[in-house]
Amino acid sequence: MIAQIVLFFLIGALGICDLQRYGWANPWGPAVVAMGLAEMVVGACISARGVSDLRPSLSPFPRPLDGVPLIDTGAYRLIRHPIYAGLVLAALGWGVATASLAAILGAGSLFLLFDGKSRREEAWLVSAHPGYAA
Repeated sequence: MIAQIVLFFLIGALGICDLQRYGWANPWGPAVVAMGLAEMVVGACISARGVSDLRPSLSPFPRPLDGVPLIDTGAYRLIRHPIYAGLVLAALGWGVATASLAAILGAGSLFLLFDGKSRREEAWLVSAHPGYAA
């Protein structure tokens, strides 16, 4: 959890540094800025939907809470980890919008962190909810 918070701040700071250097008229062009902003909005919407759908099962920790149902509707019907996916997409969009290669690489690191976290979470979900693997 601490690693992901550090990565969020790092990605944000790296993008701000390049944003201060280029402004919104970044060297990759206005279409790329618009694409990055769209990625941020879509990523935020996916994450928000994941949070909303998870409601009673929501926890900041990957271990599932005891006695809560397995959520397989809404965003979870389409994406196994929509909160993680949305956050990575938003971070990638930030790097693209700010023309920050370093922030884009940070988004890649965030993806790797969430991939490892989700693998551990899935092992716990399989043991807590026998139908999860299907």
